Amino acid sequence: MSAELHRVETFPSLSLASHSGGLPVEVSLIAQLVVGGGDALVRSAGERQRGHVAFVDALDEPSVRIGAMDLDHGDASSLYTFAVGAAGHPFHRHAGHRVFTAVSGSGGALLRFSTASDAQVAEQPDAFVRALRHVQIPPDCLFTVRFGGGTWHQFLPLRGEGRHPALFALSCHTNELGGELSDSLRRQVAANAADIPSLTQTLPPEVLALLGPLAMDAVPTFALSLEAAPSSLPARLCAATRSVVGPLRGRLATARRQVGFLATRAGIRRVDALAEPPADSLLREHLPEARDHEDSFALRLAADELPALPAAAILAAVLEGFLARRPAGVAWMMALRNVLVKPLRLRTSPLGCPVSSLLAQDAGQHFAGRFPVLAQRIDADGRRAQVLLGADDRHLRFRSCVGVEILPGGDVVVTLGTRVHCLNAFGRVYMAVIDRVHRGYVSPALLRPAVDHALATLAVAPAMLQSGECHA
Repeated sequence: MSAELHRVETFPSLSLASHSGGLPVEVSLIAQLVVGGGDALVRSAGERQRGHVAFVDALDEPSVRIGAMDLDHGDASSLYTFAVGAAGHPFHRHAGHRVFTAVSGSGGALLRFSTASDAQVAEQPDAFVRALRHVQIPPDCLFTVRFGGGTWHQFLPLRGEGRHPALFALSCHTNELGGELSDSLRRQVAANAADIPSLTQTLPPEVLALLGPLAMDAVPTFALSLEAAPSSLPARLCAATRSVVGPLRGRLATARRQVGFLATRAGIRRVDALAEPPADSLLREHLPEARDHEDSFALRLAADELPALPAAAILAAVLEGFLARRPAGVAWMMALRNVLVKPLRLRTSPLGCPVSSLLAQDAGQHFAGRFPVLAQRIDADGRRAQVLLGADDRHLRFRSCVGVEILPGGDVVVTLGTRVHCLNAFGRVYMAVIDRVHRGYVSPALLRPAVDHALATLAVAPAMLQSGECHA
């Protein structure tokens, strides 16, 4: 143990100079977990690692590559997880640089490094031992390590007599192709088929034999700690407590099945209100005599968001989206409306009014062979398709137009417009009540999830949709 003690106001860190003139070994202590948290984290993360499809268990260092190289984009880095158990792992080295962040077990971790070069060891085999340095990491700690290619290293539990794992780490190989790789290994790495065992060289037996009679206290040792000085009474009491609690928390952490979840939520797409329906909209041809309400909305998609398909195929997917993805807020409002207007013998539907006629059973024609519509139009060049929806009721008549247009640059615009003609005073009062919520919420809320559904469907099975015909 070093005879000197230094107090720092930041992360306790050290830099060990290389005996062969290479990069130094750098270790920094970042934070300390709750009592026993190290064993719990190492064991639970180890269980998750074991369930990964790329799991490899070799050299007493179970590992997984969770981030591969992307050489097509100039990225030769890889990301791995690895664990070191209660027995430690053998002395070894890698050709490339390594940077990793780890959590020590509840018995702490002992990091052993030797930066002697092959030439130095060949000339004097004990050069490996003379270059050997130990770094002690306290129990339940988050720490970082960085060292150059060719650095020999070994990680062990600091204490605990086999009761604690040494550490669990997230390791970045900054350049998987870096260092002195054999031709066959370089080809394996370039093919993105490498793993930690294939990139590892263990210590030759003749050098390993030199470590047998070596006493641990004969090796220059550096200890990092937080809150209390290494070997102080508070530090020893803390280590003893963590050593007892760690195995208990470790067993609890692995007593339940290790599961995880992935939730996705697309950003809210922008829906623009239009001053009037598009110039060639079917809506302009209907209810021309009187318009008590009219609105139009448009949602634009970038060309790279969906495959190259005719507008009719995209429109079919959007119409399916109105049926498959019904906004909860609109559904609740329609349920309330249905209860209120049923005594008045008005038309009811669980689907939002602009597209409610998609549930009609007596339509005269169908779009894409399945969607009931009042009218439809598909341009000969396949770049625009639209359908007219709507119904007549006791108090009003409404028509809605859903359209898809493929712009010259490949972007796609999906539109939803509604026109209402009131038949009596009640219809005018009714529209006055719902006008604002219809414009500000209902139509945009219906359009967004319908388009999201279309994008998801088109991404999975564009060929099926492209082959669909539109029938009158």
